[in-house]
Amino acid sequence: MTDIIFKLDPEIIIGTGTINRVGTISGAGNRVLIITEQGLRGSPDITRLTAILDDSGAEGIVFDDIPVQATAEAAEAAAELARGACCSAIIGFGGLKTQAIARTTAIIANSKLGIYDFLDGKKPQGTVIPYIAVPTTSRDPFLFSGQFVLTDPRDRLVKQVTSPSGICITAIIDSSITESQSGTPAAAFDGFCIAVEAYCSNKAHFMSDALLEQALTLYANIMDAQVNNQTEDLSKDLMERSAHAGFLASLGAAVSTPGIGTALAYSLSSRFTVEKAACSTVLLPPILDRLVTARPEKMARVATLIDETVTGDPVAESAQKAPEAIRRRMEQLQVPSHLNDFNLSLDRLVPAAEAARNLEFVAHSPWTVAVEDAYDLLKQAF
Repeated sequence: MTDIIFKLDPEIIIGTGTINRVGTISGAGNRVLIITEQGLRGSPDITRLTAILDDSGAEGIVFDDIPVQATAEAAEAAAELARGACCSAIIGFGGLKTQAIARTTAIIANSKLGIYDFLDGKKPQGTVIPYIAVPTTSRDPFLFSGQFVLTDPRDRLVKQVTSPSGICITAIIDSSITESQSGTPAAAFDGFCIAVEAYCSNKAHFMSDALLEQALTLYANIMDAQVNNQTEDLSKDLMERSAHAGFLASLGAAVSTPGIGTALAYSLSSRFTVEKAACSTVLLPPILDRLVTARPEKMARVATLIDETVTGDPVAESAQKAPEAIRRRMEQLQVPSHLNDFNLSLDRLVPAAEAARNLEFVAHSPWTVAVEDAYDLLKQAF
């Protein structure tokens, strides 16, 4: 077995109401830049966050100019504000793109490095500003990783970049915030896609398997609860389970790696006006079909984890039950099942396939992924 080497930078705080600790972490007397998206402008959660900082003696300044289709360029505007206000900490409060922009702001704010230099691989000079992650979705495959992806404003294609070690000092996963913002069926399929790809990755090992098997089981349970219309009666329980599933998927992906489905979902969301979770949902069935061929033993195990009966079946037949079960749940929950449901043009998807394939983590997929393979997956999902 190959050696397992990993390092998690942030302190991780999980639980309902854990956002109340952010003031203590930020420190009294400090000025803190809160980076959030336009959709949360003036929301009760932002008001609550600034009040917590005020009560602790810190001053919160809100940068809420991140649109739905934000690119890395937003980080330059946020960095300028952080420098001008002499901020000593950055809080990222929002979804996947907001966290990426907040992390980038923390990297470049005290550096002469411009955003294009950073995207082109140049290393920042000077000290970074401590970054505190308060995600509104817990299923971030890069939350605990030194790698993350950004949208290049020059062509709206995704690029993988590296953050300095230790930049994220704390990740606060508060289920009352995370899953109240992302409790849709697509969120469960998105998390399942992250978890199953990391589970079948060439970098997977016993530790990632233990984390990801739990995540896969939780996501299947959440889907079944949604199918059975139990979401209202079990809303608090479902939020906690979803937060736990997202944390396990994120941690498992950090010690393993996500795959081409995750890469394509990010790429499509960056280039077009489509949510990443919706893209992952549509891509999930063809990804599972590929994994059945590439990792039949693991996919047979996935089938058992999501409560499919496989006793006595040959491995290949057992493995095939996993994509069948997911397709059945997608149909029951009436989620989009084709990319053309989003008014996309197949002819315009080639650059997105190329950008996704060029992300470094795709090299650890359990089959050799060429650009043609990535585009073929898009065609199957179309």
